[in-house]
Amino acid sequence: MNIKNVSKNKLITVNDKMQKGYKYELLEPMGKNFQENFKPDLTPKQMLKLGVFGGKYMTDCKKEFPKDWFTYAKLSSIKHDPKLNYFRVNASQSLSIWRKKEWINKKHDPRGWFQWYCRYYMGRRIPEEDIRQIKRWKAINRHIAQISKNCRPKDLFCRRVQRQAVLHWAYDSRNI
Repeated sequence: MNIKNVSKNKLITVNDKMQKGYKYELLEPMGKNFQENFKPDLTPKQMLKLGVFGGKYMTDCKKEFPKDWFTYAKLSSIKHDPKLNYFRVNASQSLSIWRKKEWINKKHDPRGWFQWYCRYYMGRRIPEEDIRQIKRWKAINRHIAQISKNCRPKDLFCRRVQRQAVLHWAYDSRNI
């Protein structure tokens, strides 16, 4: 991670497999000053520790984020491994599908929602993109409603794929 002081803010320069020379500024303190309607249950660090995205999502961009996020992260440098997910199931769609459906902002977050969330959590703000991504995050409530309607409370074996998918969006599906 290349961080330079810019007045009171920090400038991050990203050089990983998907972005070269991408820069963003941290405008807010880490984990603070989220939009009022955005209250995720889990931090990126907690999500990585629980096991998300088959462990493959963040393997080449560790330098961008705090080292402690990766201390207990479940990662796979080789390939997506559903066994690393908390619910031990595959709940991911391919990046090509995300691109095809135009869910990804190629310029800012070519890896998708979780990359946006990690950067937002760090303190980056892009108002228009933040509104779009928070709207997508809120739409996951439909899955939470299905889990609540069809499963006994905290029955972690009921709808495991859906629970894992919800976990990918920073909702703690272990509590549903």
